[in-house]
Amino acid sequence: MSLFTSLPFLLLIVVTASCADTETENCENIQKTCPVIACGPPGINGFPGKDGRDGAKGEKGEPGQGLRGLQGPPGKMGPQGTPGIPGMPGPIGQKGDPGENMDDYISLATSERATLRSELNQIKNWLIFSLGKRVGKKVFFTNGKKMPFNEVKTLCAQFQGRVATPMNAEENRALKNLVTAEAFLGITDQETEGQFVDLTGRRVTYQNWNDSEPNNVSPGEHCVTLLSDGTWNDISCSASFLAVCEFSI
Repeated sequence: MSLFTSLPFLLLIVVTASCADTETENCENIQKTCPVIACGPPGINGFPGKDGRDGAKGEKGEPGQGLRGLQGPPGKMGPQGTPGIPGMPGPIGQKGDPGENMDDYISLATSERATLRSELNQIKNWLIFSLGKRVGKKVFFTNGKKMPFNEVKTLCAQFQGRVATPMNAEENRALKNLVTAEAFLGITDQETEGQFVDLTGRRVTYQNWNDSEPNNVSPGEHCVTLLSDGTWNDISCSASFLAVCEFSI
């Protein structure tokens, strides 16, 4: 046995001998402080250490030589390209069925329009015969109800008509034969006292006043009524009299 290999064993004998004459506690302390070199079996592996910090990012490597991955989804549609060259004309199609003659449609429409016009005229005649009076290009109608002048104007306007306004003796006579009671006319002097105009603002040229009329006896007699004998009388617009409307035909 060589000197170097037996040296640890000799040191152990010396330490043990020196500790024999002292107390056990001192011997244990000496054993803890005395370096002892001994060759024994390897110890059990300890726990793994903590992870170190991430290192710097390396450079991009060379592309791999393996299989190519799946193709990704298509990207956004790009701008429309320039139109291409027109293609060659296609073959001529088969001849279609002959169309219907438009003259037949026109003739049928004209016939139906004439029939409708005839029926409309017949209805007008029935209405005029039962409810109104026709004179020239006017028709007078009454609903047989009495109401203030403003309500008469509203009623006639709802049916696209006007308050009856005789413009000559013939129209005045037709009105007289239609009504059975005093009726409002579409004539007033609300804007200027004594200056009677129709509802469009035109001064009336035909007048058929009763004796001593218009007299404006009661202040505010700005409306006109047709009396039973066909003459006119100025009256208050708030009073109620028969409603008569006129329509152009």
